[in-house]
Amino acid sequence: MVKDTTMPIPASPNVPPGLPLVFVPGLNCTADLFAPQVAAFGHSHPITIADHASDDTVSAMARRLLAAAPPRFALAGLALGSYVALEVMRLAPQRVDRLALVGARASADLPEEREIVETMIKMAQIGRFDDLHQASWSRLVHMGRLGDVALEGLVRSMAEKTGPARYIRQQRASTARPGYEPLLSGIRCRTVVICGDDDALSPRFMSEDLADGIRGAELVFVPECGHLSTIERPEAVNAALGSWLAA
Repeated sequence: MVKDTTMPIPASPNVPPGLPLVFVPGLNCTADLFAPQVAAFGHSHPITIADHASDDTVSAMARRLLAAAPPRFALAGLALGSYVALEVMRLAPQRVDRLALVGARASADLPEEREIVETMIKMAQIGRFDDLHQASWSRLVHMGRLGDVALEGLVRSMAEKTGPARYIRQQRASTARPGYEPLLSGIRCRTVVICGDDDALSPRFMSEDLADGIRGAELVFVPECGHLSTIERPEAVNAALGSWLAA
């Protein structure tokens, strides 16, 4: 089912009380990426932001998450966080009550994408980490938000908190990840795939392929939105997550 969440949809009152939520941020992002979701759901759900910056493989990130997470939980990840979430589904699917994949794809990086990443890693290594923001900003958000000073300040702040060393670990992990296509058909928990309808990094067709591979998955496109949907269009994302959490 494809849903364009132009208007906020109230969360269902049938949300399982107290179901723990684990969020996994994306590349060069921190817990601030999910601040609107923590504000919306933190009063009724214990929330954990996974550590995705201490390891240089997606598998290690997933194992760290599982070691710190409650026995059973709802899991949501954006971009790099979605790869970690899929790895969790490979390692311990019985622990995940429901799954949300945001700005995601199942496929591994192409060789040309890895070459671009290597260039970005070299920039970080030679002291040009700050220049990476300017190089990537136009691909992170919808064109209508490029002049949003507050949003850009938040994205810059997350990058500064991440820093070059963590950024390089995250990039290494992301580019070395496997393709998760064979895993999808075995996912049985309630799943929602959320995508900004103008996401330049994980375009619509990638989310469509992802949702098609997971039985019963709901696909939600967020209008006038780029890659960082949780902070670009938090009301629409919160509406989708509220429906996802509903019993």
